[in-house]
Amino acid sequence: MGYDLHITRAENWSENKDQWISSDERLSVIETDRELTLDTTNGPFFADWSGDSRYESPWFDWVEGNIFTKNPDKQIVKKMLQLA
Repeated sequence: MGYDLHITRAENWSENKDQWISSDERLSVIETDRELTLDTTNGPFFADWSGDSRYESPWFDWVEGNIFTKNPDKQIVKKMLQLA
């Protein structure tokens, strides 16, 4: 079993109408963060993270105004807090 963890502007990530993180803002963060690399083979807003993680290829994606990842370890959660 696993779970997703989201960065959102809404109280509930699935109810974020009018509270989206824009795609332009998402791309801007990827461009300015040296630890993130855009990887469009996995989608137009998918980013690989070069930080320390127990996973070989940690990542973040953007869908419908939220940034998310699956089954984050402690280091990924720390990075998500930094991004938020």
